[in-house]
Amino acid sequence: MEAEAKIDPASRRDPRPRSAVSAMVGMVGLAGLLGWAAIARAFGMVGPLASLVALVACAVPMLLWSILVDKVHRSPTTGIDWDRPPRPLSETFDISLVKLAGLWGVWGIIGALYCIARWYWDGAYLFAMQVLGFGAVPMLLLSIPYLLWIDRRLVDPRDGAWHFGQMLVGRPDQADRELLYDFFRAWAVKGFFLAFMISIVPGNWAETIRLEWTWITDNPVNLARWLIAAMFMIDVVFATVGYVLTLKPLDAHIRSANPYAAGWTAALVCYPPFILMNSGGPLDYGIGTHHDAGWIHWFAEYPLLAAAWGAWLVFLTGVYAWATVAFGLRFSNLTHRGILTHGPYAWTKHPAYVSKNLYWWFAVLPFLATTGNPVDMVRNTVVLALIAGVYYWRARTEERHLMADPAYRDYAEWMERNGPIPRLLNRLFPRPARPSEPVAAE
Repeated sequence: MEAEAKIDPASRRDPRPRSAVSAMVGMVGLAGLLGWAAIARAFGMVGPLASLVALVACAVPMLLWSILVDKVHRSPTTGIDWDRPPRPLSETFDISLVKLAGLWGVWGIIGALYCIARWYWDGAYLFAMQVLGFGAVPMLLLSIPYLLWIDRRLVDPRDGAWHFGQMLVGRPDQADRELLYDFFRAWAVKGFFLAFMISIVPGNWAETIRLEWTWITDNPVNLARWLIAAMFMIDVVFATVGYVLTLKPLDAHIRSANPYAAGWTAALVCYPPFILMNSGGPLDYGIGTHHDAGWIHWFAEYPLLAAAWGAWLVFLTGVYAWATVAFGLRFSNLTHRGILTHGPYAWTKHPAYVSKNLYWWFAVLPFLATTGNPVDMVRNTVVLALIAGVYYWRARTEERHLMADPAYRDYAEWMERNGPIPRLLNRLFPRPARPSEPVAAE
């Protein structure tokens, strides 16, 4: 009775909606990644191959926990019926062949686009092309037994791959246009973002592993810089794993991809080759500010302030990384792969965007400029505000997409009532009550 008395009555009346991913999935993946990072630092393994091993070290614990503990393969959202005996292979063999045609067809299109877009064959992207090229044949071979196996167990095996396959084998009249569009959008997301993520894995890994402990521990600023790099490495590794493991038996498949052009535009301007925020770009916010190292420059003569400022930036990047870790196996842009409500998503619907934009403001200090030119100060401040606007735009377009799911609507409504950040904003900027909603009593 005493334990029950300690339960917060408010939380009992208005419990947070259940998260599609358990908190432990990300935690065991993080443990695996940090374990491998410790080994790599001990033996100086800073190269690209070691960074690929980091992906495996992160993914395997999450796979095991998801299947053995959370039993995600039993979730009804997988579309797999485990209680019914598998169909005879003779019933699904033709379906699987058509799906293979559709799957291999879309892979061929993505490969052709990689060849056409020459930026994929220069700089960091060249590593991604090498990895994807090396994995192409194993993927082709493994897709055969995988589809033959899963199609016997799916409630409806005629998905987007099957409809595209119908087009390729000369039966376009049997293809559903809406399913085709969503199939193409999902693979466009995966093809575009997976190549980018793979390309930046080695650089983020090396930045975390190569620095000597003597340098890291020399002063608080160096420690903060290393921790910030480590947070970004964690984010990149988890995100890359998420783009790879879009599989139905893991309940990590793409349920839908954002169908709105505005959503794609808002996202793509944040990534190369379309990125607008790069140095020299139209939204370059760092003229005369040392970009993300502006705080180091301005606080060089104030070690205590620099240490406190660095700790705050570490916290912000920690929240940013946590927002990705919370996805476990399911991170990807522009997609719906289950609704998260735990971790930083219990504070706000967009913890990554909030923490990233706050990081930029505090790290760059755009209202200061080494040039001493007030024009640069005004421009940088306005441009960084515009970038914040871009992320607000991204958030709204993502919500528009996810609102089609009742689970997200429940979560959004709960967040308005209980989320610390939405409640703070509502107090600072109160909105008039709608006719259908009563004004809450203080």
